[in-house]
Amino acid sequence: MRRVMSGENLAHLVNIAAYNPNNANMLMGMSVIFQLTGNREMGLELQEKALKLSRLYHLPSATSKTGLKLLAIMRPGDMMDNTPVDFLLEGSDASLDLLYVSMDMPFPESFPEHDVLFVAIGQTDKNQRLLEQVGQLIKSSRHPVLNHPEKISRLSRESVSELLSSTPGIEIPHTARIDRPTLQQIYSGEMSISSILKQGGFPIIIRPVGSHAGEGLAKLDHPSAISDYLSKRTENEFNIARFVEYRNQDGLYRKYRIVLIDGQPYACHMALSEHWMIHYKNAGMAESETKRAEEASFMAHFDNDFALRHQQAFRIISDCLELDYLVIDCGETTKGKLLIFEADNLGFVHAMDPVAIYPYKAPQMQKVFNAFYSMLKKAWDNSKLQSR
Repeated sequence: MRRVMSGENLAHLVNIAAYNPNNANMLMGMSVIFQLTGNREMGLELQEKALKLSRLYHLPSATSKTGLKLLAIMRPGDMMDNTPVDFLLEGSDASLDLLYVSMDMPFPESFPEHDVLFVAIGQTDKNQRLLEQVGQLIKSSRHPVLNHPEKISRLSRESVSELLSSTPGIEIPHTARIDRPTLQQIYSGEMSISSILKQGGFPIIIRPVGSHAGEGLAKLDHPSAISDYLSKRTENEFNIARFVEYRNQDGLYRKYRIVLIDGQPYACHMALSEHWMIHYKNAGMAESETKRAEEASFMAHFDNDFALRHQQAFRIISDCLELDYLVIDCGETTKGKLLIFEADNLGFVHAMDPVAIYPYKAPQMQKVFNAFYSMLKKAWDNSKLQSR
């Protein structure tokens, strides 16, 4: 992954894979390369072939001596469908086994040897039955389980907005699920948006149910915009929420990615943009020394500034959602509240940005990785104490 993101041409690996059609590890590696380079369809096709050969993939520790053995339960799909656990273990002495499960494949009767089990599957409508099945499966594990599937099941946008509504220091607009015919009724004036949204009124944010990374995300300022939006989408169900203006006085929007590990917040990135819909890749961070300087300052002073300012909010989120590992994309309202865009277990947290451009990131991400490893180690140590 690092080699792909650095721009290295890996065509020679594709040629090698062509001569190793029965090498599951090679096929899975090619799946990742194709997904990272924009050929999702081919990536998923290669992954399907790999999973027919093996559902278990072993990633050794980065050191000569293995510390703990982590088993991650995954589902087939693209890179946005599971927690990218391998990123979080970069440089550690932990080994990682990735076990893929789905309702279309027989469930394993037992687990490979491990010290800690981590459920990496994300919440979607399609995954609900799978998460329930995983919940039954992990009952046979004698080892600690992190990110329990029952908790992951509550991470839909509607559920998160309900769980965190009316809490001090947090702004999270009510999110509702709505189908295409109902949207068309709102467009035609047969129905009011206030009958769907508790807080009512345009402008609203809309996106297809289950979408991530801004796919299909739009702001509709008036009912008349619904028709044009639907004409460009094929989905039948959408999430809508009231748009909250969060532009700073300098005219820029700021989006933060924070990870809660064992209840403690850590900064992962900050993006600044002139547009409300911010993604790190399109925010022009690499091109702006000024923006990077602010991100560096944000990370350097995070513990005594942002984290301290929103200490109560982070504690409430941790208590309500009860995930051992949770990724939060957020902003700040003009009144200083923590504005929650998304909270789930899937967001990319990594240290693959070029060091020459982002010299401040590697030390910060190492804090995140150390915290993740410490959480695993604590769970492992506690289980050993309890077994005595």
